[in-house]
Amino acid sequence: MSEEVKKMVWVDHEPGDPPIETDTDWARVNAFTEEELHANALSDPDNQPIPFGTDEELAKLGLHRIPNVKRLREKLGLTQEEFAATYRIPVGTLRDWEQARKNPDATARAYLTVIARNPQAVAEWLRAA
Repeated sequence: MSEEVKKMVWVDHEPGDPPIETDTDWARVNAFTEEELHANALSDPDNQPIPFGTDEELAKLGLHRIPNVKRLREKLGLTQEEFAATYRIPVGTLRDWEQARKNPDATARAYLTVIARNPQAVAEWLRAA
């Protein structure tokens, strides 16, 4: 067995289990600035950061921005049920998106982007429809 494999640690951790104790110096990790984190990521060929850019630039790389539905809903001060009812999204679908069980498809991403840009107008248009 190689020395590198001997150093590997395998952990069986289930959701709800207490955090695993490690020798990680979290104070040191948390002290990194965004610039230091970015520089470290750039220096590691296996850990390249996702590029920032326009939606078109990301699409050329095969990447798509996925709206953070939970953050959007919380920013609007709505419960899951209120958000789902206001924007006519099935509450089960909303929960799947928020819990990352599923990602919004292209049409849903576009709809969520419109909601994020002008939530009151979208809500009014839907009430009037």
